[in-house]
Amino acid sequence: MSDDLKYLRDRADLTDLINKYATGIDTRDWKLYRSIFADEVDIDFSSYSGVPGTRMKGDDWAAGVQAMLPGFDATQHLLANMVFEIKGDEATVTVYMQAEHFLPNSLGDSSHTLGGYYTHRIKRGKHGWKIHATRLTVTWSRGNRHVYELARQRVAERAATVAKGKGKKAK
Repeated sequence: MSDDLKYLRDRADLTDLINKYATGIDTRDWKLYRSIFADEVDIDFSSYSGVPGTRMKGDDWAAGVQAMLPGFDATQHLLANMVFEIKGDEATVTVYMQAEHFLPNSLGDSSHTLGGYYTHRIKRGKHGWKIHATRLTVTWSRGNRHVYELARQRVAERAATVAKGKGKKAK
């Protein structure tokens, strides 16, 4: 395969990987979302949360996302303007993002939007390309930042309701 064709193939594969990030979250396909991360991943969302970045298991990262996002009625993560730096089996992809998060209108100021960009460090291994590190750089936001805590509470309340229902059936 020519170098040009290999480069284009790598870009296509990396684009598919990055798009699975948004698709997995917005469709609540947690298996798909988990599949894009390495077993160990460096996560840095400090520009939004103020919490320093950390290394964690890919399973733990995906589980943490799953513990909050289903609490929203809808989310929409838009990705664009991808810039690729590919060197052999390693790549850095910078991608602009806009992420919208919606709760029911009955909860008041019920949405929050983030804008900025992700910087993903990606490596190719025996199972294809996987994200080994991701950093979110937030350049703007609007709306109610408290919706994330409300979404976590909704997930916890649903889990408690399910657990309570299972307890009644066991009696």
